[in-house]
Amino acid sequence: MRNANTFLLISLLLSPLAHASSEAAWQENDHNRQQACLKASGLKSVRVVGKPIQYDDSVGYDVLLLEGRYPQKHMKNQVGRELCLYQRQSGKASVSEADTLRAVK
Repeated sequence: MRNANTFLLISLLLSPLAHASSEAAWQENDHNRQQACLKASGLKSVRVVGKPIQYDDSVGYDVLLLEGRYPQKHMKNQVGRELCLYQRQSGKASVSEADTLRAVK
């Protein structure tokens, strides 16, 4: 009986560690990632294109492809692309020009 009680106690203590993230937590992460990337972008009328690339927790980053228009007058409102690297733990986003990426057809 003592072994059963010990097993039950250990199971109860460790059970919170085994739960996966809730759907609400995933949606919150998606929202935070999108807002951080859009805010970090230098493009106007920027939007997310495609689906995010999510690296595992050992890396802790997600990547989004953004598309919008260059605001600089000399760029003549041409379409531009940026890659956004989003760090899940800190919530920070960093963007870099990605005009050379080819579209998949």
